[in-house]
Amino acid sequence: QLQLVESGGGLVQPVGSLRLSCAASGFSISEYHMSCDRQAPGNERELVAVVTTDGVNRHYADFVKGRFTITRDNGQNTTYLQMNRLKPEGTGIYVCNAERLIYSYWGQGTQVTVSS
Repeated sequence: QLQLVESGGGLVQPVGSLRLSCAASGFSISEYHMSCDRQAPGNERELVAVVTTDGVNRHYADFVKGRFTITRDNGQNTTYLQMNRLKPEGTGIYVCNAERLIYSYWGQGTQVTVSS
């Protein structure tokens, strides 16, 4: 069964940090571009960060540049999103995506709440 499972979300104070993990099972992420999207309350889902198959090329949304880092460990079949200096507007459900050609898989997401 193909599956992506996110973890690491929770409640954090502004300017705090969290590290999200996205563990894949049933397939190898090594051939997939991996990304993380965010679904904020009342907003459409938006791309936060993406990393290519080799882990070398990474792209970030402007609103997280310099604060978030996406990495991948193909051997562990896991993708990570390090989130630093979090802001209240960073609250939302963070969802992992694996994409290759016509194939696209999504996780269920993990809730991140940034609040004092």
